[in-house]
Amino acid sequence: MSQLDTNSDVCALHRKKMTSSRRHHLKSVILQIAAGWIEQEKKDVAAAKEAYLAEHCPPPNLGGNQATLMETCKKLHALIDKVDEERYDLAGKVGKADKEIDDLKMKVIDLAGLKKPALRKVRMTADAMLKALLGSKHTVNLDLRANLKQVKKEVKEEPAEAVGDWRKNIEDKADRKKMFEAS
Repeated sequence: MSQLDTNSDVCALHRKKMTSSRRHHLKSVILQIAAGWIEQEKKDVAAAKEAYLAEHCPPPNLGGNQATLMETCKKLHALIDKVDEERYDLAGKVGKADKEIDDLKMKVIDLAGLKKPALRKVRMTADAMLKALLGSKHTVNLDLRANLKQVKKEVKEEPAEAVGDWRKNIEDKADRKKMFEAS
C-alpha cells in the first residue's frame, strides 16, 4: 500500500464515529493496562527501598556482652545525629528555595501588572456624553458635523495636446535634447 492509501484509510477511520460499546471497551482495556503499570511501579519502589535499606542500614549484631551492645548503641546514636543534621540542612535549603519561588512569583505578578479589562463599545452621542459628564448644566446642543469645513473637489483637466499622438511631438523634443547636449 502506498502512503496515499494509508492516509486516506486513516481519514476514513476518523470520519466514522466509534460506537459507545467500542469506546467503553477501549477505555476499560486502557485502565487495566494503567493499573498493571501502577502495580509494577509500586513493586519497583518497594524493591528499591529494600535495596537501599540493606545497603545503608545493615542489621545490628545483637549477640555478645553488654559492652558490645553499648558500643552498638553509641554507633546508632551517632548515625541518628548525622541523619538529623542532614535533615535539618535539607529543610533549610527547601525553605530557602520556597522563599525564592514566592519572591519570583511576586516579581512575575508585578511585571505583568494589572490586566486591563476588555472595553465595550458604547454608542453615545456627544450631547449624551457631555450631559453625563456635566449633568444638567449642559444645555447646548452640539452638532459636530455642522462645524466641519466644506471642501470643494476640483477636477483637473488635462490639456488636449497631451492626449494626442506622441509621435507628433518627437521633433520638438529632439530639438530640446540637442539644446541640452550643446551646452
